[in-house]
Amino acid sequence: MPLFPPVPVAILVDGRPLASYVRAYVAGGRVFAPVAPLVTRLADRVWYEGDTLVVQRGARRVRVRLAQTVPEQFDGAYIAVAPVLQALGASLFWDPKRRVLLVRLPKQSGVGTPAPFDPAAPSAPPAPVFTPSPPVTPHPEWTGSPLPRRTPLPLPPPRPE
Repeated sequence: MPLFPPVPVAILVDGRPLASYVRAYVAGGRVFAPVAPLVTRLADRVWYEGDTLVVQRGARRVRVRLAQTVPEQFDGAYIAVAPVLQALGASLFWDPKRRVLLVRLPKQSGVGTPAPFDPAAPSAPPAPVFTPSPPVTPHPEWTGSPLPRRTPLPLPPPRPE
């Protein structure tokens, strides 16, 4: 951390400003930003493995070793933005006059396109499905007419008037 308070940096993700209570800053020619909300917003999944932060977006996975942070708390951790976001496939542009970092993310396809039907391709024959027959349960046999009820039904208690 520099001796003097760093000048804050604005981060625009696909043209929209990244809202954060804790601002990003420039130190040593690099932009440092808090893990939350920058990385947690841009990644599909973020978790810790010991002192290593693992960031995943799509099929890409990046591991960042963090120092002097409390595990399982993203708020206090800062990372160098450029190496992590470029490894996740983002393109970055730094505007030094306005002190703005522009981040462009590639579009992710949620579902892959299925292959078209090929009738010449080999296909597996349908496999028979084994369905067991239910076991026979014994049922009681009742014969003859029902007997009359020999036990009187209880009457409700009389109401006090």
